[in-house]
Amino acid sequence: MTTRLIDENLFDAVDPPRLAGARCDECGTVVFPRQDSCPKCSGRAMSTHALLVRGLVWSWTLQAFPPKPPYRPPAEGYQPYHVGYVDLGEVLVEARLDVPRAEIRIGLPVRLTMVPAYHDEDGTEVLTFAFRPDREEDR
Repeated sequence: MTTRLIDENLFDAVDPPRLAGARCDECGTVVFPRQDSCPKCSGRAMSTHALLVRGLVWSWTLQAFPPKPPYRPPAEGYQPYHVGYVDLGEVLVEARLDVPRAEIRIGLPVRLTMVPAYHDEDGTEVLTFAFRPDREEDR
């Protein structure tokens, strides 16, 4: 099966996955996704900055209805999923949470992973980032 990333600019690496943020050269503020200016000091010097791959669930909710376009539901139809903010220490990242309902909680240790977002018309599987539980046995 052919795969591609939902947006190559979101990633510093893919095997293993690593997100690419930016750090302000003037004040040190870290942002994700990358941007050209600092939201804190308005500095224009931003350097690519690889984010940590482990963090803690800061907040979460259930995405109970399909998002607006450009979201594409899978062929088998929309299935609710968890989304939330993950605290990576220097920045909060909004992400899909690939965590079973029975396990999800604020403060849950999570680790970056890749999950299918949808399939293109030609059958290509489009991958996006998500966070899954960070278990000792997975390390």
